[in-house]
Parts: sequence; structure tokens; C-alpha cells
Amino acid sequence: MSSSTIPITESELKLLQTLIYQECGMFFDDRRTHFLMDRLQRRLRLCQLASFYDYYRLLTSREGRQELSALLEHLTVNETSFFRNRPQLDLFQKTVLEEMLHRKQARRDWNLRIWSAGCSTGQEPFTLAMMVADALAYYYLRNPLPFEMPSPKPLIPPPWKVDILASDINYSVLRAGQEGIYTEHHMEAVDYTYRLRYFDRVGEGRYAIKPAVKELVHFDFHNLKTEFLPQRNDFIFCRNVMIYFDEAEQKRLIHKFWRCLNPEGYLFVGHAESLFGLTDKFKMMHLNNGTAYSRLED
Repeated sequence: MSSSTIPITESELKLLQTLIYQECGMFFDDRRTHFLMDRLQRRLRLCQLASFYDYYRLLTSREGRQELSALLEHLTVNETSFFRNRPQLDLFQKTVLEEMLHRKQARRDWNLRIWSAGCSTGQEPFTLAMMVADALAYYYLRNPLPFEMPSPKPLIPPPWKVDILASDINYSVLRAGQEGIYTEHHMEAVDYTYRLRYFDRVGEGRYAIKPAVKELVHFDFHNLKTEFLPQRNDFIFCRNVMIYFDEAEQKRLIHKFWRCLNPEGYLFVGHAESLFGLTDKFKMMHLNNGTAYSRLED
């Protein structure tokens, strides 16, 4: 079959937009129609289908679930990096995490649960794992606990337990995250001490996340459109994901995040994203160019 463009009418495109919106909440306004058309043409050629009608019929059939999943994968950009938006991460590590540890210790709750929603290839959840490990080591020095320290010294000092859930709608990025191997290009923002402590060199210009760090992060498929989302989180990071949604879907998602957070939990969104005008269930915190949203109680 030739690589020529397959004609698609405006109403057919609207049909596809509705299907995508119903499936995962992604919204394509006029500015992003060209991107959607481009991805759609690629899938049509790959499936060797001659018309949009045939493709739509495939997507809505039981046999077409795999193709629908593949299409959705190609509609997300998956741009990520280690230590992305450093001011926000500093706010997380030095201010809100520190407060959280004090509060938890006071009530003898040693569990810390973080959800990285839209984790892409794993750099964000692994960054959080490294930062939490660092923060707990410093915290432990200043607040020693009467617990026997095992030998060799574990990454997370007892009795603390850290669980980081990393979720995405894209299976291929989840597989990359589970593998946890990164190139020199990926490692640009990772300084020497972090490389030494948390990575193993595995060949020329390749780095693998150390097993102890990997154990803290669990990768799983999640569609933010659904109601079945991870509960009882202390922190939720959902950065540069809401930009894919329209206002109605953003409001629904923020309400879901509120429900998925523990009391006094925190939500972190992307640098260009804001909850302003979307909810009254969170209070914004701003420090040194970093922002976070604390959950307000009813």
C-alpha cells in the first residue's frame, strides 16, 4: 500500500476525538488537530487499512483493544527527565517531606506512599525514590530511633517503609521504567554523587538503577479516566499530564486526586499547570519558584 494520505472528513475526526475522550479523557483542541491527524495516518498505514471507517470499526471491536491501546500510546509525548523542575523537587524534599516525616513519627506511622501518575519511562519515580532515600538518611541522623540498624545498612532506615507507585497509560514506557536502564543523554541532570550511590555502570554510556532503589518503585498500568485509582497516598505527582485534558476532565481528575490523598497530603502538578479556578479543595504553596498543593479537609 502506498504512503499517501488517506482522506478523513471533519466528522470522522470528531468521531475519533470522542472515542479517545471517552477512553482516557485526552482532549484535542484545534491547535492539536494536526498532531492527531499525523498520528492517525501513521496507524492507518501500519494497519494497512484503506479507510477511516475500517480503522474506526477495528478500534471499537473487541479484537481492536490492542490497536486502541497502541493509538493512545502514540498520542502521548512522554517527555521526561531526571530531576525535572528542580525548584519544585527542592520544595518537596526540604519542606513538605520534612514536615510529613515529623507528623508521621509523632503518630508512629512509618509508611510513606507516593504516586507518580503519568510516570513515562521512570525518571520521575526514580528521582523521587533517590530524594526520599537521601531525606530519610538526613532525617534519621537528626532524629535517631531506638531500632537496631541492620547490617549492611539498608537504603531506607527501619522502621520506615517507602512505597512509590509509578503508573502510565502507555505499556511501552512502563516496560522501559521497569528495566531501569538509562543512557548518558538521560543522565545529564544526575550529578556524580547520585550516579555513584544510586546507579551501576552497565557498559559504555549506560546506567542501571541499583536494585535497592528499584525495589521502592512499582510500575503499573492506570488510566486516569477510571475510578479505580491508587488510594491513601501522601504525595501525588502528576506533572504535565493535565495539559492533555479539557477543563471538565481536569476538574474530575483533581477531585479524584483529592480522594486518593491522605489528609494533609500534597499534589504536585507541572510547571505550566495550575489548579486556579478548577477547585477549592487544595491550597497552593509557593517557595523559591516551586509550587505544591496541600489537600484541604472538608
